[in-house]
Amino acid sequence: MKHWIHWLPAIETIRRYEAAWLPRDIFAGLVLAAMLVPVGIAYAEASGLPGIYGLYATIVPLLVYALFGPSRILVLGPDSALAAVILGVVVPLSGGDPLRAATLAAMMAIVSGTVCILAGIARLGFVTELLSKPIRYGYMNGIALTVLISQLPKLFGFSTESAGPLRSLWAFAAAILDGKTNWVAFGIGLGTLMVILLLRNNKRLPGILIAVVGATAIVGVLDLAPRYGVAVLGPLPQGLPGFAIPWITYGDIVPVLVGGGAIALVSFADTSVLSRAYAARLGTHVDPSQEMVGLGAANLATGFFQGFPISSSASRTPVAEAAGAHTQLTCVVGALAIAILLLVAPNLLQHLPTAALAAVVIAAAIGLFEVTDLKRIYRIQQWEFWLSMVCFVGVAVLGVIPGIGLAIAIAIAEFLWDGWRPHSAVLGRADGVKGYHDITRYPDARQIPGLVLFRWDAPLFFANAEFFKERVLDAVAKSPTPVRWLVVAAEPVTSVDVSAGDIVAELDEALHAQGVELCFAELKDPVKDKLKRFGLFSQLGEQYFFPTIGAAVSSYLEIHDVEWEDWEDQAKR
Repeated sequence: MKHWIHWLPAIETIRRYEAAWLPRDIFAGLVLAAMLVPVGIAYAEASGLPGIYGLYATIVPLLVYALFGPSRILVLGPDSALAAVILGVVVPLSGGDPLRAATLAAMMAIVSGTVCILAGIARLGFVTELLSKPIRYGYMNGIALTVLISQLPKLFGFSTESAGPLRSLWAFAAAILDGKTNWVAFGIGLGTLMVILLLRNNKRLPGILIAVVGATAIVGVLDLAPRYGVAVLGPLPQGLPGFAIPWITYGDIVPVLVGGGAIALVSFADTSVLSRAYAARLGTHVDPSQEMVGLGAANLATGFFQGFPISSSASRTPVAEAAGAHTQLTCVVGALAIAILLLVAPNLLQHLPTAALAAVVIAAAIGLFEVTDLKRIYRIQQWEFWLSMVCFVGVAVLGVIPGIGLAIAIAIAEFLWDGWRPHSAVLGRADGVKGYHDITRYPDARQIPGLVLFRWDAPLFFANAEFFKERVLDAVAKSPTPVRWLVVAAEPVTSVDVSAGDIVAELDEALHAQGVELCFAELKDPVKDKLKRFGLFSQLGEQYFFPTIGAAVSSYLEIHDVEWEDWEDQAKR
């Protein structure tokens, strides 16, 4: 029973809920709902879907995450970072059919939710940590640029049809030159954008709400839609989302699976970072695997209730916090308020201009760009900066899905590179310095005649084992004196696989042919156990495995008569 309660954090929240929290949670929920409505509609439009699906994708996730989510005040819903991914899948496959686009997006949500839930149950909440910060910056900057470009035509009051960020930008420029700009719509959109950006950091005034309400009022009062051709949202369907299984065709399976998987990775990366930040601020702990389950459950549910993929929100969560939210009841109240809107007043937003919605998305896309920290990365490690730029260009040129795939491939390559060609060093004794150190960093360090101390700074596995062998033999060949022992300082070696074990056996034979004994020092016990299973203990001889480098040196000096006096021995005289 306790195991299942662990996956339902809401039960613990209900048990500890205090009556004093209720007024604040209700008020915060109503404030949040006022912001969620225009944002949800805007992100739906940016994803290539009718605006109503943005509200469906807001109501259901808020309710489900309140049950399964571990964070006290995290707000989930449609997100600008996912808009480009969804758009990249649904537009080419839907053929302009909004119902088919909604079906494809719903199935992507189901795929993303399933991936997150399975990964969370398997305790794989750490997987997003495999994407380094520069790589995350690169693909998020690429996504931000893609989203921004996709919304420019709507901001200028027209529409274009093209695939890919660069083609969309080219089509946008061509339309501008052809005089397709609707200057009235552009003025409304630009004004909306300016208000949002000016009030972005104002905690008292809800910039998005003020801008959108103002734009809607202007269009409605001045009757700008019929008079000047300003595109508006129109009346929303009345009623709540119903349960529906999103059936897709066989040809849709691969792009939907790839898109859903990419969304799972992007959404959880963002959600885990935001969740940890608020947990630290509130002095609580959030289980990343439970966070993955909560996010997955919200996506899975919204996929079956006419929604599309969702994530956490770095813009709406602070609104809930500033309004006094104490628990996930805030999100429940927000969801119920939106549901009441759809039941009672679905025509309230019919004069909402599309240009204003584009402005909301563009403002969010601008917030996605990371420049300041990239400048710092450029100063301290330029190759990681250029790695970020490659990911950025990949998303901007190839498109979001291939670009994210490129980012993941680069992350794997980056991870493997450090282990494939790790640092190694020959060690010597530097006067006045404790221990044994890299002779390239300490040029005055002395080497014991006939003894090579070789340090390998990585696990030993199939990809680097041959390189390990080459480096050891090279160290022997470059020794200033004929070598009798080679001692591997193996403290950094955290693992050895079968392939590497076989290479070590071959290395031992090659060194024996030169009259050199292969020894190991500072091996960790789990690694020793593996070498015993591989038969290397018996092949090399247990007497050639030492607990420390000092013990190996002392044993060598006892066995071999060499001229050597340590600086510490000189100091004792």
